[in-house]
Amino acid sequence: MFISSSDCRLKHCCSLLWNEIKAMKMVSSDCCCMGRLSMVLWFSLLLFLSLQIKGSLSDSNYLVGLGSYDITGPAADVNMMGYANMEQIASGIHFRLRARTFIVAEPHGNRVVFVNLDACMASQIVTIKVLERLKARYGELYTEKNVAISGIHSHAGPGGYLQYVVYIVTSLGFVRQSFDVIVDGIEKSIIQAHENLRPGSILINKGELLDAGINRSPSAYLNNPVDERSKYKYNVDKEMTLIKFVDGEWGPIGSFNWFATHGTSMSRTNSLISGDNKGAAARFMEDWFEQTGSMTDFDSLPFNKSGSNRIPRRVSSIIPNFHDKRIELMELAASFKASQGRRATRYLSVARRVRNALRRANRPQFVSAFCQSNCGDVSPNTLGAFCMDTGLPCDFNHSTCNGKNELCYGRGPGYPDEFKSTEIIGQRQFKKAVELFNKTTEKLKGKVGYQHTYLDFSNLEVSVPKVGGGNEVVKTCPAAMGFAFAAGTTDGPGAFDFKQGDDQGNAFWKLVRNLLKTPNQEQINCQKPKPILLDTGEMKQPYDWAPSILPVQILRIGQLVILSVPAEFTTMAGRRLRDAVKMVLTSGRNREFDNNVHIVIAGLTNTYSQYVTTFEEYQVQRYEGASTLYGPHTLNAYIQEFKKLAAALINGGSIEPGPQPPDLLDKQISLLPPVVLDATPPGVNFGDVKDDVPNSTFKRGDMVSATFWSACPRNDLMTGGTFALVELLQDQKTWISAYDDDDFCLRFKWSRPATLSPQSYATIEWRIPESAVSGVYRLRHFGASKSLFGSVSHFTGSSSAFVVE
Repeated sequence: MFISSSDCRLKHCCSLLWNEIKAMKMVSSDCCCMGRLSMVLWFSLLLFLSLQIKGSLSDSNYLVGLGSYDITGPAADVNMMGYANMEQIASGIHFRLRARTFIVAEPHGNRVVFVNLDACMASQIVTIKVLERLKARYGELYTEKNVAISGIHSHAGPGGYLQYVVYIVTSLGFVRQSFDVIVDGIEKSIIQAHENLRPGSILINKGELLDAGINRSPSAYLNNPVDERSKYKYNVDKEMTLIKFVDGEWGPIGSFNWFATHGTSMSRTNSLISGDNKGAAARFMEDWFEQTGSMTDFDSLPFNKSGSNRIPRRVSSIIPNFHDKRIELMELAASFKASQGRRATRYLSVARRVRNALRRANRPQFVSAFCQSNCGDVSPNTLGAFCMDTGLPCDFNHSTCNGKNELCYGRGPGYPDEFKSTEIIGQRQFKKAVELFNKTTEKLKGKVGYQHTYLDFSNLEVSVPKVGGGNEVVKTCPAAMGFAFAAGTTDGPGAFDFKQGDDQGNAFWKLVRNLLKTPNQEQINCQKPKPILLDTGEMKQPYDWAPSILPVQILRIGQLVILSVPAEFTTMAGRRLRDAVKMVLTSGRNREFDNNVHIVIAGLTNTYSQYVTTFEEYQVQRYEGASTLYGPHTLNAYIQEFKKLAAALINGGSIEPGPQPPDLLDKQISLLPPVVLDATPPGVNFGDVKDDVPNSTFKRGDMVSATFWSACPRNDLMTGGTFALVELLQDQKTWISAYDDDDFCLRFKWSRPATLSPQSYATIEWRIPESAVSGVYRLRHFGASKSLFGSVSHFTGSSSAFVVE
């Protein structure tokens, strides 16, 4: 049972009123008028509070809980997930990754859980193990039916956490550390959300965001029927759908939104862990709310002032007349030299985190998630694709430059600075989300519900329209990748002589393919016109190379319906799926839904099975079509099965659970060598400064950096803590946390002098933001070293102080 503060106020007022009535009995007769007046006033107050509380309780038609937890994986040695580039090895942190969760429940009925991961995609084995932990803790309260785990598709997170061979080849197999931190973080974020469940309401809004994505395969999109394309103004979806969570007592406590654009603002050569544009947008919005709360005046947003890109901070200015004290501050800074590295506790890193130190314990944490949708053919590199050698646009049909794909790259709005592009696309999503957040008026009302099933997509019968009328039954195929898969995309081109739009293949690569697995004629015919490069669905050694059993799921909160798909749907594929589900929902006999139903696609959810294109786009065999694993009828299979789920959702029917996906955790192979030991030169401590900050004055926009003798970040992921810190001097003696490695402006970079060297360095780079206050600062590093005998010791060190004017 949940008792709100308004209930407590009502009981308190009743008690006061009763005491007042008892006191009035003791008042003499010549004061009776005053007693009556007092009674009228108290009765009026009681009536007012009753009406307010009634309204508040009626507004709080759901139980709502939100949670968020650090899932940043190993920042060294591990290949990043997304581009399949063997050379893209993690070596630091741009900003941290998180699992963000909401739970919505009827007070005495159904509930649903949605988890948004700052990760490339969901993983079947991660989902399986999270559900096992939830069952051990909560019984049958949270199961595969009502829990959705979705990835934002950042290509800048550590890999090795999926269970199928093809997705972990570049990470040298399974990486237990990557896997564990994600499973732990998801579980803890769900526990937080569960424990935060309180009466609340949910509002919904949507609007167009025009400049955060373009179609990277327009030639395939143009192969869709003309009459279908004519129904849409754009060749990508421009609509963002946002839900706003309002606590019955505290007011707004969070928001989740869905918008389609790839997490590829950070390039295939980036080596810093990053949530890319969606992770950045989430960080910007959470910081904005914690500092400012909900604003109705959008012009007051920090980055709308004087054209600057200011992100809110929560460190107040303590030096109002800087220029009068410049010399004094320089002398003060000069008195703080670089400290010698020293032993520390792990707790110190956690305690010094900016958001830990400043979080208000008496109110719910604000959680904002920017979720992925049907982003299959949507690129955030909005300037278009150009040849690196000539500067000319790439070939339209094949995305090549002089017949080769390696030099064709998409350009983000901050080109050539990928960090700037990430910031700009993140800000554009953040800006639209704030606008929708502040203008929400429509409330979600009605049931909470869900439907779920597992399907074997390697051999699924599908009824499709037949040429000339009627229907025919076709089948999906075992998974296979086409030649254009190896060509990559304009966001991250592949290598060798592969190219997009290849529906033939070539003899040499077919010979190489046959050394692994030769597809039989039935598979070749089933996948046509895709020329098969890797017959992954039929490759079983040392264990399954690709999934065959996939989950499909619908979650419902009032008039919001979330379609959880385990793949990247292209724009038109997503439109067809949404339209098909909407038709079923709005034609139901009980008329629970009307045309105002809001249907969103949550891409890359619960597991991962690459792409889904339309039948027509599949014929073109660009990257997305070549990566549509189960053949040309994959989309029709999804539409058929989601229509069944939608019908069961409105009719209260049941769906067969289907075949369970395999648990391959015990079969995983890992070839990533462990950390043996860390070392420093003689006379040097871990945490000592190698290259110090000059004793100088810096301006906003300048880059400040220092390098420390360090140790491998794999020794301790510093979950919930930080490797890097910017500290501000307060009262000439106390250092307070100002920025950490979860801030967009601060970068933690790690390196070794040689591949097998036990020595390593940590460089902290701080691009001083426009919002930084004037004062004396220093950079600080936290780390953990490993001895030859396996023990891990934590350390810290600080740079010399410097002045920001």
